[in-house]
Amino acid sequence: MASPMQVTISQEQGRVPVTVFAIQGDIDVSSYEELQAKAQEAHQAGMRNLLLDLTKVKYVASTGLQAFHHIFNMLRDTTPEADEAMKRGLRDGSHKSAHFKLLNPSRDVASVLSMSGFDMFLEIHTNRKTAIASF
Repeated sequence: MASPMQVTISQEQGRVPVTVFAIQGDIDVSSYEELQAKAQEAHQAGMRNLLLDLTKVKYVASTGLQAFHHIFNMLRDTTPEADEAMKRGLRDGSHKSAHFKLLNPSRDVASVLSMSGFDMFLEIHTNRKTAIASF
């Protein structure tokens, strides 16, 4: 039985303000829209950097990956120069999002991120302090 998703939102201060979404439960067809909506709300309230803490997430469905992609696009720099640099970086495998990062995915979730290619453009951290400092 899938566990319902809960999101605890906190603020951290690194070199820049970082919003942390600590997620508990699965990110699937029943919860991905809620995750997108919470990210959209936070973005409209001024959030520019998001760390998604996946420590208590056992499963991410394709709809969860859709939510990650939505958040990635919402937080990316859309100036023409940055957009071109991102496209070049995605083509050659060197682009990592500066504003959206992941923390502590389980082995199964990390495997899904790898198989889907998300680990190629999202930094994945195992230490919260290091992750906050990386923004």
